[in-house]
This record gives sequence, structure tokens and C-alpha cells, in this order.
Amino acid sequence: MSISTGGGDKGETSLWSGERVSKDDLRVEAYGTIDELNSHIGEARHYCKSKETKELLLRIQNDLFKVAGQLASKGKLFIEPITETDVQWLTEKVHHYEKIIKLKGFVISGTTIQSAKLDICRTVARRAERRIVSLCKTEEIANELLKYMNRLSDFLFILARFEEHLEGKLTYKR
Repeated sequence: MSISTGGGDKGETSLWSGERVSKDDLRVEAYGTIDELNSHIGEARHYCKSKETKELLLRIQNDLFKVAGQLASKGKLFIEPITETDVQWLTEKVHHYEKIIKLKGFVISGTTIQSAKLDICRTVARRAERRIVSLCKTEEIANELLKYMNRLSDFLFILARFEEHLEGKLTYKR
């Protein structure tokens, strides 16, 4: 089976659950932004120096397939959904790194290449969250998915600071 089917040549695409929708549908925009985020995280993994960070980012990439699967389906899901356990895991990781870093003010982002890449991931995650919130105005989206996306940007922020912390380059606004 080819990845090029020609089915989208007229500006429509199929959701995983079978419905045909316009390629500019809010649902497509939301899961497309998740795909973009996943690509940026893949790039960021190559720059991160900490093995721990790389492993955490791989977990996030796997979770993002669950997010995209939920967004690309109406009705019956063909993939495991994001759960409260996933949200709690992210929350615990954020708290763990906050204890290590002990932030003292506003941070100047991007003082290392890896933190700059993670900050791009954070901003794309925030955009994905906004797209999902827009979708929520017309369609039902699981609350756990919304919570996960909100927590994810916090996680990416603190992970960027952790990478800076490891190199002694965490810089605060004066």
C-alpha cells in the first residue's frame, strides 16, 4: 500500500475513524500541530546532552501518538487514549525538576542549543493546546487530553531549564 493515494488531492482527508473532512478542519489543524510538535521533539532529542532528557522526550513522543490518535478520531478510538495517569506522570516530572532547579525569576530562554530547541517545542505545544481549545468549542474532547497538553508545555519549559542547569547556563532576566 502506498502512502500516496491521491485521496487528498481535492483538499479533503480521512480521519482515522473514517470520516472525510476538509484539510483545514479544526480537528486536522489540531492533530497536524501535534505532528509538528512531535517532529520538533525528535530534533531536540538529538541536541540534548542528558540521557535522562532524551529518554523523557522519547516517552513524550510516544504519548503524542495517543494525543494525535484521539484528535484524528470521532467516536471509537483506534489507539489508547491519554489518561489521568499520563497527566499525573507529567505533573510529577515537572515538580521533580522544579526541586532540582529552584527557579528564582524570569528566565532568558535559549542559552544553549538544546534549551533553545526545547523552548521551540514548548511554544509549538502551546499552539497545539490553543488549536485543541478551539476544537472544544464545537466538539467534545477528553478533559485528560486538555490537561495533558497544558502540563506538557510546563514540562518542556522545565526540561529546557534542566538542560541549561546541567551546563551552568541558566540565565535570569535582570
